Amino acid sequence: MVIGAMELRLRILGARSLKEKRKVLRSVKDRFSRMNISISETEDQDKWQAATLGFAVVSNDANFINSILDKITLTFIDNSEIEILNNKIEIVHL
Repeated sequence: MVIGAMELRLRILGARSLKEKRKVLRSVKDRFSRMNISISETEDQDKWQAATLGFAVVSNDANFINSILDKITLTFIDNSEIEILNNKIEIVHL
């Protein structure tokens, strides 16, 4: 079994309130709902222009996990409302 975990620290551009931040994050999270991954806001819940999201993927193929985590990162890069500040990835073989 292989577990992939990624933490993304994000800046939400143009958000002027927590409500606007949640709207942006909800739309991004909805895109990932079809990909069989777990996602959670792990830090910065009270900051309206910052978010830290955690992602987890389980598979038997490390290459598959890497491709999924790359797709997630590209989704944020392509989003003009979000800027990636930091990206940490860890792959664990059990």
